[in-house]
Amino acid sequence: MLNCFLRINEDSKIPKYKQIVDTITSDIEIGMIKYGERIPSINETSEEFYLSRDTVEKAYRVLKKRGMITGVRGKGFYVSSLKRNEEKRILLVFNKLSDHKKAIYNSFVKTIGPEYSTDLQVHNCDSRTLGKIIMDNLGRYDHFVIMPHLRDETINVTELLNKIPKDQLTLLNKAFGKADVDCGCVYEDFELDIHQALCSGLDKVRKYKKLFLVFPTDNYYCSGIKNGFINFCEAENIEGQIIEKTCDHRVGKGELYIVIEEVDLVEIIKKANGKNLRLGSDIGIIAYNDAPFKEILAGGITVLSTDFAKMGETTARMIQTKKQEVIKNPFQLIVRNSI
Repeated sequence: MLNCFLRINEDSKIPKYKQIVDTITSDIEIGMIKYGERIPSINETSEEFYLSRDTVEKAYRVLKKRGMITGVRGKGFYVSSLKRNEEKRILLVFNKLSDHKKAIYNSFVKTIGPEYSTDLQVHNCDSRTLGKIIMDNLGRYDHFVIMPHLRDETINVTELLNKIPKDQLTLLNKAFGKADVDCGCVYEDFELDIHQALCSGLDKVRKYKKLFLVFPTDNYYCSGIKNGFINFCEAENIEGQIIEKTCDHRVGKGELYIVIEEVDLVEIIKKANGKNLRLGSDIGIIAYNDAPFKEILAGGITVLSTDFAKMGETTARMIQTKKQEVIKNPFQLIVRNSI
């Protein structure tokens, strides 16, 4: 039985424990493994397939929780059901993929635990794609976690979201009014966040005579970022300007740049170096969304960032506790050498 017991794809991004769970579940459901049949022990599976004992043990623990196998002391594990217990399935729907979305996903999956099965789909900021994902999966999942950032709404997205029972829907990064979509939400207040974060570093910001926000129009970013930047500059009587790109822009001494995309971050640093402008004194840079490399690039890049891992964790906790809360995710200015 061992030779055909498992099918492990070493190149797959799916964790090995989940491959074990999925293979055994599938084989039980299609009758390859019969009711009451003994399956290989944790040690046997570990040794035969060169898997760590912890990996196999984690998979068997999930199968036991689903009611598909049972352990008999001194004898091993046996198939106890030909179908899984009612499985808790979650569908995560992101607007796009990025390192920051990966941080949300990893934190969510780690917190929600192995008793939940989590799938991921991407709508690429397209309302029709989001609509199709929702309609195709209604009734197939116990909970939906949706990030509804869109380029435009060619269909009524709130109407689609309301097709999902409110106790089965959590929104990420964007809140609707209860009159529109009444459900749980973990969100960023883009307009308020940038304003308050810049105020927290006002003494550093005032070192510079002019602020620039580099806000690309060929990618989707929340307009609240622009609004918050404008509000901050007006409230603090600081000269500010919004530009779309940096490739044709000339940098100068006494300027502070807030950049969203990494390509613009690199471009500003290159142009500053080309003019012998010292980062953090002659010219300043603040990047959006923290990443490990920003801690060391050019001696440390100051960032405006939400806590993506916290967002994933909070969302998972809400689902586990069945609470419908509206929670603002933490956002802060992390000051480093670039200002």
